[in-house]
Amino acid sequence: MAQENHSNIRQYHKPLNINIGMIIFGVMFVYIIICIIMYMQTEHLSGYEVKEGALTVNNVYRGIALRQETIYESVDAGYVYYFVPEGTHVACGDLVYAVDSSSKLADLMNETTEEKALTNSDYNSLKTKIINYRSNFDEKEFSTVYDFKYDLQSEVAKLSNQAVLNAMNEMTETTGISKYYADRAGAVVFSSDGYENLTPQEITSQSFDEENYAKNQYLAANRFGKNDEVYKLVTAEDWEVIIQVDSERVPELVELKYVKVKFMEDQYETWGKITTYGNDEEKGITFVGLTFTTSMINYITDRFVNVELVLEEKTGLKIPNSAIAQRNFFLIEENYIIEHGSDKTLGVMRQTFTEDNEITTEFVETPIYNVDEEEGIYYVDESVLNVGDVLYQEDSIETCTVSKQASLTGVFNINKGYADFKQINILYDNDEYSIVESNTKYGLRAYDYIALDASTVVADQFVTEKGMDNFSK
Repeated sequence: MAQENHSNIRQYHKPLNINIGMIIFGVMFVYIIICIIMYMQTEHLSGYEVKEGALTVNNVYRGIALRQETIYESVDAGYVYYFVPEGTHVACGDLVYAVDSSSKLADLMNETTEEKALTNSDYNSLKTKIINYRSNFDEKEFSTVYDFKYDLQSEVAKLSNQAVLNAMNEMTETTGISKYYADRAGAVVFSSDGYENLTPQEITSQSFDEENYAKNQYLAANRFGKNDEVYKLVTAEDWEVIIQVDSERVPELVELKYVKVKFMEDQYETWGKITTYGNDEEKGITFVGLTFTTSMINYITDRFVNVELVLEEKTGLKIPNSAIAQRNFFLIEENYIIEHGSDKTLGVMRQTFTEDNEITTEFVETPIYNVDEEEGIYYVDESVLNVGDVLYQEDSIETCTVSKQASLTGVFNINKGYADFKQINILYDNDEYSIVESNTKYGLRAYDYIALDASTVVADQFVTEKGMDNFSK
């Protein structure tokens, strides 16, 4: 057998097949990864659409009620019985209370077993007190529980007044029972708290500390000592509520002179006269008095009342405070601002030099951001001029040197695709938003787009499409 010849055998090499689709996919994948990294590292500009709006301001205050109050002391020691409901008016000479120093009346009342039938009016009176207590209860002010207790006790004592009178009339021997009458007209109160002689000028921040506030309640059928406080008489319908107001707001209230006030307890509205007293500079507050000539009887047992000042809402363009920025500008006198060319572009004539070092002038366009018409001053962008530039008046040899600067409050308008500073006039603000004047010459208009966070913006910064996509409304 002949030997096989293997010399012509060659190893087969598989050809390299380049997949164009995979290459394109790989390039796109790398490009996407790079874009994501760049996007994550780029600080994006968020926008906000400006709209007309109103600013909600918290005008509810906790106030101290001051009245013309006189405290009366018991002439005799003994059990005291009241014959007028708390909070009602009495005329001069009306019977207010009686003192039983012999305990005969108390014994007679204890022996009485017949229950007094309550009328619908009596039930409604008790029901009203319970409903008011439940609606105004605050766990942080537990002392109101005791006030509620005393109110119910006073209400029950009031309902038993007729039984006491009947018992007194039935007694053949009245020795040891003394009756006392009002020496003037007024409204009766059966409590005291030490604020009776407090004047508005004496009010301090400590006066509003309710944790240290204590009310002494006079309870019917209890034993009183001689010269113990027994009742209080409010002798005038005029009264005043003192509130603590941020000192910045006081000029606004003083200008009004009178303000509509809503009492939060029952939503009753009336007008109060504005008076300012002392202030607490450390806390930045001023004590403001609201004087009323009506409705005193409605809150006669309350020393602290919640009131709301019903003021007109501040309306205008509503913008977030985060969008507000400060920016410096050069101050240029109006005599140096000229109109140039057929389109009357505003600018200045600035001194410059030729190649031969000869003095000449050039026109520099200067965007205007605000004008103080009273002073004749223009606010000019700092980026187009330099400190020390010499400016000429038109058709004159008078010159001035650029140096004076001032700041303006404004926002960055991004309507045109770049951050254009616009001056604003803030009418009112709170912690989150400001109301600014609309349609000013160099300011904002409704539906403008502004940068939401001014701290992330550089003047004249271009806004990318990705940045423009994120708008708050």
